[in-house]
Amino acid sequence: MIAEILLGTALATSVAALSLVSLKLYIKLSTGMCHSQVCLVGKTAIVTGANTGIGYETALDFAKRGARVILACRDETKAKEAYNKIIAETSNSNIVYKLVDLTSFDSVRKFAHDINANEDRLDILVNNAGAGRLGNKTTVDGISITMQTNYFSHFLLTILLLDLMKKYPSRIVNVSAIGAKLGRIDFAKLTSFTNESNQYITSKLCQILFTIELANRLKNTNITAYSLHPGVIKTEIFRNMSPAIRWIILFLIDTFFKTATEGAQTQIYCAIENGLEKYSGQHFHDCKMVKRYKSADDPALAKKLWEESERICKVNGVSYN
Repeated sequence: MIAEILLGTALATSVAALSLVSLKLYIKLSTGMCHSQVCLVGKTAIVTGANTGIGYETALDFAKRGARVILACRDETKAKEAYNKIIAETSNSNIVYKLVDLTSFDSVRKFAHDINANEDRLDILVNNAGAGRLGNKTTVDGISITMQTNYFSHFLLTILLLDLMKKYPSRIVNVSAIGAKLGRIDFAKLTSFTNESNQYITSKLCQILFTIELANRLKNTNITAYSLHPGVIKTEIFRNMSPAIRWIILFLIDTFFKTATEGAQTQIYCAIENGLEKYSGQHFHDCKMVKRYKSADDPALAKKLWEESERICKVNGVSYN
């Protein structure tokens, strides 16, 4: 009897281990990688949240390709560290960092004014910075901190940089998440706190809807826009969770999901891959276009969100053509 129990336990353990190994192998084999050899010498790129995670890896990739890369970061110490590491690894000295606090529209406006006043061109804008588990906090602008950090400030930044981007063929890349599938826009509560999970997935759904309407409004220009799900990755987005929960999540992600380098591939792909212009407004995952989530498949919803975002960010009346 004991022998049978031990044998059954051993078999169950073996099956579980084999299943986990198979899952790990599947994830690695299905992870999309950007193999483009596009050179970015002479091009300028901005990456928000570029001091860590997939933002850092994206900026590093652009630097390796010879671009002038502007690291848009909130924390100066971390920004300097990223700046020094990228230059040391790439020998590309055309790297700068500029501070921007996405919890403040005033900071975003000052950052955009600096870029417009001092840059001759902007070829790539990657709206990468994101945060979760920020709690029931309100920004100086009276908006839920998660919604403003993840969406509204990126909306405002993009609008303020459009004229500069129109000078040359350029791309806007908005980083969303698969959780947007579960999102639902409640316009009556768009700027207020509801709950942690809802705030995050709503902000990521907004990024997709923003991309759809942005592409529509820019269809007569040389700017294209793309949204994407980078995959489940170990990044600092989990830093605000309780230590015990964070340890479990990071252990699972370390073991079974993407590295930051792997997670950055789709946004790099959307920013540089040749021939994507005809897919402006579409959504991507693992370096390929995927079907739009049902939650985002409503042009009228995208248009209404845009109008509300213009009102909230006080950019009404902007010409997009």
